[in-house]
Amino acid sequence: MNDLIKRTAAVLMTLAFYLPVLQPGTLAQSTRGADIAVVVHPDTPVSDLTLAEVRQVLLGERQYWNSKLPVVLLIRAPVARERDVVLKVIYQMSEAQFKQYWVAKIFRAEAASPPKIVYSNDMEYELVSGIPGAIAFMDARNVRPGLKVLRVDGHLPGDKEYPLR
Repeated sequence: MNDLIKRTAAVLMTLAFYLPVLQPGTLAQSTRGADIAVVVHPDTPVSDLTLAEVRQVLLGERQYWNSKLPVVLLIRAPVARERDVVLKVIYQMSEAQFKQYWVAKIFRAEAASPPKIVYSNDMEYELVSGIPGAIAFMDARNVRPGLKVLRVDGHLPGDKEYPLR
């Protein structure tokens, strides 16, 4: 009986650990409605982009902020809500389409590499604040000093008309 309880507890702990991975929509549904901020390195010479311009940057069609400053794309790892919003609203692609897009873009030598994968909010903060030209997306509630939040279509996160949520 004691062995059965231990095995049951082990199975439940394993399920609790893997459940968010197996059901990626669960996490997104629990935080639905939170705005996703477009953040850049503070020295980036841009303050406001249209949604179409954000899309150009993320598609790798705009590779420089100015003649000396390259764009460094950062994107959250799969299963992060921020990635789901960016794929749906900006890229307008599924996960599989996103991966194929970047494989093809690199194969055609239109880009040197795909966006860099970021695994946590802390990692994202460190990379954006430390790499000139970096751009990323994070839950607006997690934005810290040292990052520049861009307006999208003239709106900041929290505005009623802000497009990224």
